Amino acid sequence: SLYFRNTLNKENAKHFYLKNRQGLYPNYPKANTKKLILLEAIIDTASVLQIDEITNNYSVLACYGTNGLNEEILKAIKNLPELEEVIFFFDGDKAGNEAVKKYTEVIRELQPKVTISQVQTPEYEDANSLIMGHEKDILIHLIEQRKEIVFSFSIEDKTEKKLPSSSSQLPAIIEILKQNDVLNEIGKLIEQSGIVGEENSRLLLFIIASSYKTKSPLHAIVQGSSGSGKTHLISKIADLIPQEDVLRFTRITESSLYNWGEYELVNKLLIIEDLDGLKEEAMFAMRELISNQRLSSSVSIKDKKGNIKSTKKEVKGVFSSLSATTKGEIYEDNMSRSFLLAVDESAEQSRRIIEYQNKKYAGEIEPKHQGRSRNQLQQIIRNLKSYEVINPYATKLELPEEVHKIRRLNEMFQSIVKQITIINQQNREVKNDKLITQIEDLQQATEVLFESIILKVDELDGSLRQFFERLKKHLKTQEKDFTQREIRQAFNISKSQIHRYLQSLLELEYIRQIGGFANKGLKYKVDYWDDYQRLRLKIKEKLLLQIENLKNSKGTLKEH
Repeated sequence: SLYFRNTLNKENAKHFYLKNRQGLYPNYPKANTKKLILLEAIIDTASVLQIDEITNNYSVLACYGTNGLNEEILKAIKNLPELEEVIFFFDGDKAGNEAVKKYTEVIRELQPKVTISQVQTPEYEDANSLIMGHEKDILIHLIEQRKEIVFSFSIEDKTEKKLPSSSSQLPAIIEILKQNDVLNEIGKLIEQSGIVGEENSRLLLFIIASSYKTKSPLHAIVQGSSGSGKTHLISKIADLIPQEDVLRFTRITESSLYNWGEYELVNKLLIIEDLDGLKEEAMFAMRELISNQRLSSSVSIKDKKGNIKSTKKEVKGVFSSLSATTKGEIYEDNMSRSFLLAVDESAEQSRRIIEYQNKKYAGEIEPKHQGRSRNQLQQIIRNLKSYEVINPYATKLELPEEVHKIRRLNEMFQSIVKQITIINQQNREVKNDKLITQIEDLQQATEVLFESIILKVDELDGSLRQFFERLKKHLKTQEKDFTQREIRQAFNISKSQIHRYLQSLLELEYIRQIGGFANKGLKYKVDYWDDYQRLRLKIKEKLLLQIENLKNSKGTLKEH
């Protein structure tokens, strides 16, 4: 056959084929083909053929446009006895995605046992434009990160079909997403997966983690003292996200973030177990990725002739992240879009965890039930579609005036409302391909974000606030003095930890030294006995009252 492309009229560049678009490009696939990539056009296919890493592992075949998967191509696919997977690498536009949807059904009928997957081509890009604008590694990466297309069938379809394992749960997952209290159901599944207590924190962390597929993903920093379980918490939340999309790091070296491929950190969840261990250069790179969603650097490379030249290397950072630290305030100040959460270090939480551990060792908790809950939550994430969100109430809810950094918190609050709307998408109206927020999304955001809002109000970080409230409860009155030893023994915490707490409270003028001796023990008194619980109640009542007024005004409008 022959193929031509008009290169003079770029405004309306047309394809030219022989009659009936005969022939296959580049050739008929080999009989032993196991993985076959179908591309939308010949130019795209010619681009992919330049990359040995692809042609050594896959067979490649061109379609003739979005309506060009013709009988000759289908016959070639049908005659491949060892075929295991068909991979669609079509353009990242509406026509390309609709063609994949249409031809998936055709391939499924033709080869019912074959896995069908799709390369997630960036919007308005194709294989040729990607290789022209980026390094060849982008095509390799996109193909490696392809998503399997999961099928669902109606009850009337009684013919035997082998479903991918994940699709067997699809009806149950859709039913969960259709419920009015989706977040409540997700909360139950999180508990059943093995995360004890921390009800609001664990749900907020899950919501933040689930945003990794959106254009503006969210980030959380979990703060707590050493051994408080902060790393365990974020690791458990990461287990609830599809594991192919999770990257876990114990440490990050100074320049390693600059060396990722351009798209390797896109649509991922990053888990950083110890933020305190990052050196300044790594911390700067992380901050840039979170704030600006990209890292640009000038690097030296050798060309084909061995000459050294400079080039620009870019890493896209469209990911969500969960990090653990003992010094949350330091990092939270430097990272926009980062929520600060405190681990529950109370005696009650410790008792809940110990009781759960004992039940586990006694065989009263079935591991497979935990695994089932984790799997369901992963499937919920897989079945969420990414939408643009319109919040008609965005101008009608005011955050408390007492909040520090209110501008940043307002942006973060709106982001959580948006993500909760996406999770509630099965029960939300869609207008012009945009999801519309309801008042219930605002209420749920207020409930789940309340502790994080309170931390914004408070000048004490989470661990320090918990210690100070415990101290006041122990002393009962502002008049009573205390020593470091007395509190250390009463609270059963280490000397170094209590020293840090007391030094911080001294610096912030919440306590003062009133006497004693360094060798026999210094005496302290609470100097500022704040009414923290009353402040919490005031802020929550103010937020909920606004939401109630919005509900009432909406009801009045409906009546009229």
